[in-house]
Amino acid sequence: MEEKKEITPIKRMADLLMKGATLTDLSCPVCGSPLFRLQDGTLWCEKDEKKVIVVKDGEEPTKPPAASTSYNKLESILLAKIQDIQGKIEKTENVDELQKLAAALSELLNSLDKVQKMKNP
Repeated sequence: MEEKKEITPIKRMADLLMKGATLTDLSCPVCGSPLFRLQDGTLWCEKDEKKVIVVKDGEEPTKPPAASTSYNKLESILLAKIQDIQGKIEKTENVDELQKLAAALSELLNSLDKVQKMKNP
């Protein structure tokens, strides 16, 4: 089986631009990488794969309640799908089916990780 190559942050940044994100003049306070403004207005560090919140001096960071609720719902859906695939993996003995399920599980786990990073920047 061919090993999946890691996609570099530069390629992921290019993908963001092609999907409509805007390169900003800001940089990530953690890694120094350029920040992108996603189409929903979110500032995003693609290198760290995290949402970035800009807080001006003297202000307290706020988390929009609607975004938090959406992340919680998405996280619950992904966890349910992961459990569903886990059950299918336990029941099947077909190698081809196991490979498909493992690939799907990997994608779901990656998505869950991204949602959790966005939820808790």
